[in-house]
Amino acid sequence: MEKKKAITTEVNKGKAIFSLFPGLCKGCGLCREKCPEKALNWSEKLGVYGTPTVIPDPALCKACRICEQVCPDCAIAIMRKDGDKDK
Repeated sequence: MEKKKAITTEVNKGKAIFSLFPGLCKGCGLCREKCPEKALNWSEKLGVYGTPTVIPDPALCKACRICEQVCPDCAIAIMRKDGDKDK
């Protein structure tokens, strides 16, 4: 599996794109633990380490970027469609 290829999901009512890089995710669960909306679930797909990766619930994710900030492997990137990553 190529590390740079992302799985993308529209979240926050289509206002943002959640990108997961499964080649980087080791399935530690920090993102799930810290998400204030409880918007991350385990995926049925396994990452390169043989552990489940995460998948966002588009209805719950508010694109707050906490998961992106706590991920020790930089496996999550959230881009708001208004172009401002830091709002």
